[in-house]
Amino acid sequence: MGKIYVRSPYFVKITNTNLTSAKIEIIIYSGAANTTWQGSPQYTLTSTAISEKVIFEIAELIKDYIDPLFDGSFPSSPVTATEATTIFVDYRVTEFISENEEPPNTPVYGERAFYGYGYFEEGASPQNGSSVMDLQSNSTILKNKNATVTIPIDSTTVTQLIYKNQGATISTYTVPATPNIQDQIIYVTNTGNYDVDSAEITDGVKTQTITIDSYEKCKYTPYKLVFINKFGAYQEIWMFANSKLSMNTSEEQYKSNILSDGVYTVNNPQIKLLTKNGNQRLTLNSDYYPESYNEIFRQLFLSERVWIEYNGKTTGVNIESKSINYKTSVTDGLINYTIDVSFAFDTINNIR
Repeated sequence: MGKIYVRSPYFVKITNTNLTSAKIEIIIYSGAANTTWQGSPQYTLTSTAISEKVIFEIAELIKDYIDPLFDGSFPSSPVTATEATTIFVDYRVTEFISENEEPPNTPVYGERAFYGYGYFEEGASPQNGSSVMDLQSNSTILKNKNATVTIPIDSTTVTQLIYKNQGATISTYTVPATPNIQDQIIYVTNTGNYDVDSAEITDGVKTQTITIDSYEKCKYTPYKLVFINKFGAYQEIWMFANSKLSMNTSEEQYKSNILSDGVYTVNNPQIKLLTKNGNQRLTLNSDYYPESYNEIFRQLFLSERVWIEYNGKTTGVNIESKSINYKTSVTDGLINYTIDVSFAFDTINNIR
């Protein structure tokens, strides 16, 4: 089965001799994959054929059914609908040949949809590769000294993840069978074992090693961002250097009538505030990262969902920095990034 990355277009193409139109029915659901057509599709689309060809784009429709939220803890089985970044899709095509409706084609069952995307260079209906470690791009992880590390794996391809330190096995995670789509991204954390320097991920044939480096010299309070990467998985990244908090305010004004019996008092303002609120921002500095993290910062900047652990709470933030200059060790020496984020809520509670 292929993958559908809902932030990029995914095309279903139908061609046939004398094809005049086509209909597609789409069912979107969690749980285990269907093996029979269930009916009651969320979407039914029809299109007239051009040159005996019809193309449907379905990813944008599926995206409406994935609305992930991160609560500070990486999801664990059973993953709830509010945490899940994946969903199953079935679709069935009916062709109209010379305007006569044919029996429906064999349905496609259990296409996996991810809250991810592909780059332009990866072409139409991107699949984002099929390596052992296909839920993150970096083979080196930099983490805070006393923090755990969490690695996302695909339970349909990976069989085992082993955390090691200086070659010795610290913990072994054997991947269970996970028929439910929301559980098929598994987040493996070295809970309680902070001294790890590598992780080996295997599919039973191929093994890939991830190097884990601990940042030892935190002069400032480090902050962890969690974002949904291009593969549709939650991923963490640490900002180690100095941060600065600021606040912007916004307001609505009105001009009031302060005249009474032909007089007014100067301590009664004529221009009054109808509403006033603020939005706090953080300027975060990464400190020094390996050049391979350029891709991770790119995905952070492109992410639609980002969270921060701040003052003991996990809250949503928006990346306010709108540009990034990719740095290299040859031209820039030590590589660090500065990122502006805004808290994704008003400072004064106005939820009514």
